[in-house]
Amino acid sequence: MGGMRWVTFDCYGTLVDWRHGIRTSAELVAPGQGARLLEAYNRHEHAVEAESPAMRYRDVLAESLRRACAEEQVRLNPDDAGVLAETLPYWPVFPEVGAELSALREAGWRLALLTNCDRDLVAGTRRRLPVPFDAVVTAEDAGAYKPADAHFELFRSTYEPATWVHVAQSYFHDMVPAHRLGLPRVWINRLGERPADAQVVQGVLPDLRGLLAAVGTALSPGAPA
Repeated sequence: MGGMRWVTFDCYGTLVDWRHGIRTSAELVAPGQGARLLEAYNRHEHAVEAESPAMRYRDVLAESLRRACAEEQVRLNPDDAGVLAETLPYWPVFPEVGAELSALREAGWRLALLTNCDRDLVAGTRRRLPVPFDAVVTAEDAGAYKPADAHFELFRSTYEPATWVHVAQSYFHDMVPAHRLGLPRVWINRLGERPADAQVVQGVLPDLRGLLAAVGTALSPGAPA
C-alpha cells in the first residue's frame, strides 16, 4: 500500500462520542454521578497510560474509573470497574461521520485508525462505523499510548504513505505528536478549546463537516490555522 494517499483518524472523541460513552456508562454503576465521574476520569486516564504503557486499554479504563470514583468519593463495586470496556463497543458514532468519511473515500483517500485502544475493543466499534477502514493501529500494536510517537511511526513504516493527513479531536494526544512529526493535520475541536500553541494546529473544524476540503487545505503550503 506504499505510495497511496491516507487520512488517519483518532477514533474515540473524533468519530465516536467518547464523552457520552464515559458519562452514560458511569451512570449505570453510579446513578446521578456520570457528569462528575466523566470529568474526574479525564483527569486520570493519561497518568494511568503514562505509568503503564503496556497495560491493555480495558485495564486502563477500569483503573481510571477506580481513581475517578476514589477522587469523587463515589462507591464503586469491584466487579463494576469493567463497565467502560463492556459498553465501549456501543458508544455512539457522531451523526456526520458517515457522509464525511464517504466523501473522502469517493475522492480516493484510504482511511486508517490510530487509536489508544485494544484490538478486540476497536473491533466492536468498527461494526458501528458507517464506512470501512483500510487499516488500524492500536495501542496494543504500538506498545504505547499517544501522545507518544509509536502509533505514527508504526503506521508510516507499515503503509509507507505517499500523502498523509492526520485528523483528530484531541490536541494533547494527537495534534501535538502530529505537529512534532511534521504531519499535515486537521483539528476537530468539538469542545471549543483554545490551543496552548497555535503553531500546533492547522485546519480547525468544530466537527467533521467540510472535512474533505479541510484535508486539501492542510496539504497546501502555509495552510492557515
